[in-house]
Amino acid sequence: VQLVESGGESVQPGGSLRLSCVASGSIFSTIPMAWYRQAPGKESELVAAIASDGTTHHADFVKGRFTISRDNVKKTIYLQMNDLKLEDTAMYYCAAVTEGVWGPGTQVTVSS
Repeated sequence: VQLVESGGESVQPGGSLRLSCVASGSIFSTIPMAWYRQAPGKESELVAAIASDGTTHHADFVKGRFTISRDNVKKTIYLQMNDLKLEDTAMYYCAAVTEGVWGPGTQVTVSS
């Protein structure tokens, strides 16, 4: 599996973005996927995860604002981010954790 993220950019507080992560390989539909983020000087943290059956988990700090989803036909996972806050600024990574595979990341910057 190889992963490539896209969709990160600079936005103002309160804005929205949708991140995408396209996967290669034939096993995508059978593996859980996740979004992590890492802000400068901070440790990486789990943002959201989605199982192969579509069951989702969202970190408390994004509940009600972010939504993870997947399209197994397109081999893509998404992170819809609404009501972005300054503290959401980070590099966002897509991960197939059980496969030990991470994408290169996409930068999200929230600033006024």
